[in-house]
Amino acid sequence: MTRPLTDHTLLDQIVNDISAKGTDALAESFRLLLNHAMAAERSKALGAAPYERSDQRKGYANGFKDKSLQTRLGELTVKVPQVRGEVDFYPSALERGTRTERALTMAIAEMYVQGVSTRRVSSILCKLAGTLEISSTQVSRAAAQLDQQLALWRNESLTSIAYPYLVLDARYEKVRRDGAVVDCAVLIAFGVDAAGQRRVLGVSTALSEAHLHWGQFLDSLQERGLHGTTFIVSDDHPGLRKAICTRFPGVLWQRCQFHLQQNALQYVPRISLRTEVAAELRTLLQAQNRPLAEALLQPMISKYRKSAPELSAWLEQNVQESLTVFSLPPDHRQRMRTSNMAERVNQEIKRRTRVARIFPNTNSLLRLVSALLCDISEDWETATHPYLNMNLPPPPLASA
Repeated sequence: MTRPLTDHTLLDQIVNDISAKGTDALAESFRLLLNHAMAAERSKALGAAPYERSDQRKGYANGFKDKSLQTRLGELTVKVPQVRGEVDFYPSALERGTRTERALTMAIAEMYVQGVSTRRVSSILCKLAGTLEISSTQVSRAAAQLDQQLALWRNESLTSIAYPYLVLDARYEKVRRDGAVVDCAVLIAFGVDAAGQRRVLGVSTALSEAHLHWGQFLDSLQERGLHGTTFIVSDDHPGLRKAICTRFPGVLWQRCQFHLQQNALQYVPRISLRTEVAAELRTLLQAQNRPLAEALLQPMISKYRKSAPELSAWLEQNVQESLTVFSLPPDHRQRMRTSNMAERVNQEIKRRTRVARIFPNTNSLLRLVSALLCDISEDWETATHPYLNMNLPPPPLASA
């Protein structure tokens, strides 16, 4: 087994590579530096360098494990140092990938400490934390450290770049409050910036999606510097709609087409008619331009005026709100016609929250969701290719 490179040897190698290959050597140089930094951090955690005899040693090196990372320099495969013995070690440079797991562990641990643990909760805690013996002091200390990191992320400035596109969504989770189990809304904002990259802009927890809560959340985004927004996508929740109109006057609003189609089926009087209505509505929403979509809407309204009057009236009052997307360049429409960006993230959130099922408090819920969203956002922000090409001309005016 070869010994790690010394700092001097490593630096010489990196300098020589960059001198010979220029910027093409940056990715490999970064990989070498990261590997070296992680190995050095392991030595510090163990209390001894490789092959060193020391009375302060806390454990032993146990080789390396390959891990692929998505970075601004592309995909890199690094060697994560492993340990054995009593020491608990994971490189701080890769801590981003463990935030979600730590937050989930804290949620389970809080349940255990607060006396709401069951045999199922105890087994989960053992699996995640590696022990059934954990004190409230340990939980509080670990939670406070993670909360500090996540609070900095949630309050990060948004002034440096404009976010033309905004996607707003909410989901509900169960939390304990004053001895009862209640629904808690998780409000989330996603943005596509002027370079076409996605980012999670913010998250908040509230007891409902009322106008007051959405208004406070949108106010917080603007106070952090959110600017340049020209297009917003969301579901048709009254509290959210009112907050958007108040905080973003004049900004185009797109009603999520996916939710619109689901809402329409509630007004179909017969199950046998649902397939037909769904197909007609789908054809309308996928029209080439807005005049064609509106031309398809009027016959549909007339067709169901007698056989399904409630559906006909609903179509006339609501479908226009889902046609705003035609104001965007054609290449943007498929991704911005719905809030599917949020729906995919919601699936990831659900995959974690169903482990806890009922959170001990709103702080625990916010911690877990924040950790997961922070991880997702960092993956988006370091993606090699943008989510949308923002250098596109607006769509030409189409004639009916």
